[in-house]
Amino acid sequence: MKNLQFTIYNFQKIRGFTLMELLIAISVFAVIMTLSMGSIVGVFDANRKSRSLKTVMNNLNLAVESMSKEMRFGENYHCGSGTITVPQNCPSGDTLMSFLSSEGEQITYRLSGASIEKEVNGGGFVPVTAPELVIDNLAFYTLGAGTSNTLQPKVVINIKSHAGSGKGRSDFTIETLVSQRTLDI
Repeated sequence: MKNLQFTIYNFQKIRGFTLMELLIAISVFAVIMTLSMGSIVGVFDANRKSRSLKTVMNNLNLAVESMSKEMRFGENYHCGSGTITVPQNCPSGDTLMSFLSSEGEQITYRLSGASIEKEVNGGGFVPVTAPELVIDNLAFYTLGAGTSNTLQPKVVINIKSHAGSGKGRSDFTIETLVSQRTLDI
């Protein structure tokens, strides 16, 4: 039996992990994963808020651009209530603006509650801003609208709004100047 070899292991030399080492390793791993998951959730929340703010800002920009384009090619600017067909300056600002479009339609924009609404030829007001966007203040300032001056008619649109609530609230202020394209001096 010379070819047979027996190997005897010395169990004293081969060691594994003790129960205490295993518990410490699992505890350290659990703490690190908890901290990592908190930061990952924070990144996901920030990404979600960023996407929703982008959507809200795109909606507000579209509303302002649409109003600006129609006003730029319109005429007979009238700010506030009263006879709509007579141009009227409004240096102190108002939440309602009416004018004749380039197609001859009477267009009116106003602040209603927390949204901006549009009316065409008395057909009823329709919201032009998304429900996620809360309009806090809308003011139209009209200058040079009368026929007895040499000023080119212009409208300043000032919008203060916000989206979200609590810690996630974001405030926006947009102001733009629209000058009538057709010469009116």
